[in-house]
Amino acid sequence: MSVAGRPSITRFSRLARRMTGSAWADRNVPEEVPVALSFAGTTHAVMMASPSDLEDFALGFSLTEGIIGAAEEIERMHVEHLESGIDIQMWLRDAANTRFTARRRRLAGPVGCGLCGIESIEEAVRPVAKVSQDKLTLSAEDIAQAMRLLAKDQPFHAQTGAVHAAGFFRPGRGIALIREDVGRHNALDKLAGALAKAGIAGATGAIAVTSRLSVEMVQKAAAIGAPAILAVSAPTALAIRTAEEAGMTLIALVRGEEFDVFTHSERVTAGGDKHVA
Repeated sequence: MSVAGRPSITRFSRLARRMTGSAWADRNVPEEVPVALSFAGTTHAVMMASPSDLEDFALGFSLTEGIIGAAEEIERMHVEHLESGIDIQMWLRDAANTRFTARRRRLAGPVGCGLCGIESIEEAVRPVAKVSQDKLTLSAEDIAQAMRLLAKDQPFHAQTGAVHAAGFFRPGRGIALIREDVGRHNALDKLAGALAKAGIAGATGAIAVTSRLSVEMVQKAAAIGAPAILAVSAPTALAIRTAEEAGMTLIALVRGEEFDVFTHSERVTAGGDKHVA
């Protein structure tokens, strides 16, 4: 797997010790490279990411971070492969560029939180987008199927065992799109960009991820417009509070048809509810 001559996977020789003995053998490992996201010649953020689906990544990041409101606000994009990394240059249309310039001017200062190009504490805990309250419902079978299908369709992970995935699940229709990356936030941004390019509305399904749920994951899912997010791992306290504020159903620790619903359980038709410790 490679993009414009830059591989996403590299084979390394290693000494593998097993109960039956030790031997030298090759193993696939994922590449991670610095990816700069730049607007009109100014670098906004540099992320360590897998060098694949880069246009999806740039578009999705721009959407989930509120830099643009729609894909059409990016006038053009150029992916430049440098010796030390990748620079994704984007040029915004007039209105979007004016908003972005004003935002950069407002945030300029000596502090830095290190969160996806965010430069102030206020930006890190910004108000979350409200998700659609349309009648999306998920049964226990839907939730189990979403995670099962996500696990089955990860070619990058199948080769390396070392990347995250984010998928978009629609009840009765399965997984529409999946994106993978060494970073869980990057995988979700790539999914956001892929959904926007495909014209799939976030309100029509749920996001399923292979990682824990941090507040950034919930913020990005809300920016996509997804009414529900499912994860194999646990959420943080701030992620739960943010999902509640967004009107989003947060489902974590999915193990088949067993899972924990932390917020807005009205969307889940699991049945047989009773108190458990």
